[in-house]
Amino acid sequence: MSRQLYTLEFPVRCSPSILYEFLSTPAGLGEWFADKVDERDNVFYFSWNGTADKAEVLESEEDKFIRFRWLEAPKGEYFEFGIEKSEITNQTILVVKDFAEKKDIKDQSLLWDHQVKDLFHRLGN
Repeated sequence: MSRQLYTLEFPVRCSPSILYEFLSTPAGLGEWFADKVDERDNVFYFSWNGTADKAEVLESEEDKFIRFRWLEAPKGEYFEFGIEKSEITNQTILVVKDFAEKKDIKDQSLLWDHQVKDLFHRLGN
């Protein structure tokens, strides 16, 4: 089966620069994404309940987006945290992009919903 890219959007009440800190630094990611996060030479080390995973930063632009690739993931796959501003409401929007099997997208989306709720709790949303 082929994995496909999917996108989720979450309106958030905070500035892009504060949100970017939570998406792009070990301290920020450790608040909501993983139990422990370290970074060395553009590689982030994530750990959850004794399991660990590594992701490299492929691209980033401050206050706009950061794109990671799990080191075990196929080339061309990534996960990305983007920050957009709604033209109409001027609200900040967190855009999550990830890859999953078509049959798994719903479950993966629920997992992201749960993770992002933790982030919003940390942000006071």
